[in-house]
Amino acid sequence: MRHILIIEDDPVIAEVEKDYLEASGYAVEVAQTGDIGLQKALNEEVDLIILDLMLPAVDGFEICKRVREVKNIPILLVSAKKEDVDKIRGLGLGADDHISKPFSLGELVARVKAHLSRYDRLLADNTRKLPTDEIKIRGIRIDKLARKVFVNGVETTLTSKEYDLLLFLAMHPNWVFSKNELFEKIWGLDAYGDNATVTVHVSKIREKIESDPSNPQYIETIWGAGYRFRL
Repeated sequence: MRHILIIEDDPVIAEVEKDYLEASGYAVEVAQTGDIGLQKALNEEVDLIILDLMLPAVDGFEICKRVREVKNIPILLVSAKKEDVDKIRGLGLGADDHISKPFSLGELVARVKAHLSRYDRLLADNTRKLPTDEIKIRGIRIDKLARKVFVNGVETTLTSKEYDLLLFLAMHPNWVFSKNELFEKIWGLDAYGDNATVTVHVSKIREKIESDPSNPQYIETIWGAGYRFRL
């Protein structure tokens, strides 16, 4: 049974989410303060975290940052704050997705299932050694087995979703993909209204692989169309 950690200070919301997820076959634990949630996230075996942003003691942004430093499990941000700046900040810290309150419980479960399924596929991919386990394009080398990226021989650290997005684009060089297509390919969810997710991740990747992120040589913006990895 998959273990989900809900970090939510509103006991009513937390209990409703817990009941619905348990009815869907998950084991669920709830933490109502940020400090306790962070401790559980770091020290317990957790498969996915549903993380509220506005929490007492330690806020969701700090929890996301601290967890992502040591774990690649899916992190789903849940917040009543609808401003893009909060969504962008959370995604930039390594969160995999964002959902705004109020939301349907059916949508929450669907997103949880999608992220866990994708995480399982990524883990399974790492157990197989294939002839195409390495991609080299100019100064970029991607080790698919180890999920590592090297720029001019030096390893650079990417979050799980940053790596997935870079790998997908590098495996389809010179192809142009819209933001919606990339969101669907990488996150496996309905991309409507979530273009900021792709934009933030592309920006973060550029900061890590480009010598001049303002003049990218690998991931190019094709205005009005999307992005492409230039061969």
